[in-house]
Amino acid sequence: MSLLVSPLGSPALDVVSHLLVASVFSAPFDWFLNVVVGGAFSWLADATGLQFLAFPYMQRAYLSVLAIGIVGPLVGSFLVYRDLSMVGDTLAHTAFAGVAVALFLEATLAIAVPPLVGALVVATIAALLVQVIVEYTGARSDAALAMVLTGGFAFGSVLISLTDGGISVGINQYLFGSLATVSRADVGLLASMTLVVAVAVAAAYRPLLFVTFDETAARASRVHVRAVNTLLSILTAFVVVSAMRIMGVILVAALLVVPVVTTARVGRSFKQSLLYGVLAGEVAGIVGVTLAYQYGLAAGGSIVLVAIAGFVAVQLVHRFR
Repeated sequence: MSLLVSPLGSPALDVVSHLLVASVFSAPFDWFLNVVVGGAFSWLADATGLQFLAFPYMQRAYLSVLAIGIVGPLVGSFLVYRDLSMVGDTLAHTAFAGVAVALFLEATLAIAVPPLVGALVVATIAALLVQVIVEYTGARSDAALAMVLTGGFAFGSVLISLTDGGISVGINQYLFGSLATVSRADVGLLASMTLVVAVAVAAAYRPLLFVTFDETAARASRVHVRAVNTLLSILTAFVVVSAMRIMGVILVAALLVVPVVTTARVGRSFKQSLLYGVLAGEVAGIVGVTLAYQYGLAAGGSIVLVAIAGFVAVQLVHRFR
């Protein structure tokens, strides 16, 4: 963990502040991760004979996909029903540029910036930029998304070339995801973002629902549509960045879309479809991670393929019925 720069320029104050923060927040999380999560998975390992459930890195991976399975469909439902499915893909590619920025600063200027922090900042800026382009230039939303997506990916690739490919190794794990590299800090960040996203969606559920299904009527009812759209964009950036380490930039958008589309015909209401989407995301995550471990597959790819297989199965059942 890098030291923050104190306004007073005192390294001693930096160390003290870091120790205080660590003692306040790390101890409860360590207890939860080691005692609650570790104990539950160890019991499952003994009960099922699946000893890999007792491995700490697998516990972190499962805990990560459980969180992703919640926030992906939770935010993705509002995107899919507004025909904005490509927003997730756009922000994922611009988050890649954020990772490149963080690694570039560390490699060239020795400025330590956590890659996920860089990804979150750039993805949030990109989300707001898409909204600005649509509102102030008259461009269509799909054109704005395409420009930001390609621009973000191009910017990231240019930064890689400026270091003669020196940061490409560090970027690969964010492009494709990895089970083994999910750290305790990543799980903590993901859990925090999951809580933030869930609370925000619960608090703004009615305005989000109103704008999703009838934006014109929402404006007429004096709902602050721009603020709602901004909130949805920022929440999408949070979801994309939190899922990057295990899903990878290339596949992270799938968990925003596929579970939602899978359960669209199953639920009798929007809220029911949303809950079923979360369930589909959880199943895809757990099964995908298990297959990835058992057969040495890429975790993100396995999760997405399981999610798509679930979509196909639901469609076949619906068609035959």
